[in-house]
Amino acid sequence: MKTLNELTIERSRKPCEGYPIKGFSLVKALLSSWVYRAVRFILAVVFVWSGVSKLIEPRSFAVIIEAYGLLPDELIMAVALFLPALELLAGMGLLIDVRGSLGIVAGLLVLFMAILGYGIWMGLDVDCGCFGPEDPKAKAYHGLRSALYRDFGMMAGVIYLYGWRYVRCSRPVRLSRELKEFSKRRSK
Repeated sequence: MKTLNELTIERSRKPCEGYPIKGFSLVKALLSSWVYRAVRFILAVVFVWSGVSKLIEPRSFAVIIEAYGLLPDELIMAVALFLPALELLAGMGLLIDVRGSLGIVAGLLVLFMAILGYGIWMGLDVDCGCFGPEDPKAKAYHGLRSALYRDFGMMAGVIYLYGWRYVRCSRPVRLSRELKEFSKRRSK
């Protein structure tokens, strides 16, 4: 059975040519697996929390989506259910470092930043809807800009995670392979 560290940091087949780092430096600290895990954990928790809080009251989240005026009325409820579910699954995947989850998080952040940018550009007086439905009229327009900055910060975290994987020659867990191995062990 693999340890958490082995599941988190699955090495590629070919050993990394590597960047030997001697002594203590900022680069060495940033390449620490603990920093990688901390950034990944924070992003995962944010996405899980955001997804769950929106799924609790999808109708209120649908009102926020409708306020942006980007979707036809027929699609609003479907998006109000699909988007938080995708956030939740991506966050859970990122928590255990499943392949593809970081890409989904990056894509969602790009989508959210585009929508927030649109809201700021149009001068919309709406709640960002980032962490579920609050009172749609409570924290209106002034929250869009801070939400956009927060998303840029999270995107910096995503870029760090991709960079860490590249430099450390690390690959995330392939869920299909892990499930096959698990089923083989259970059948024995």
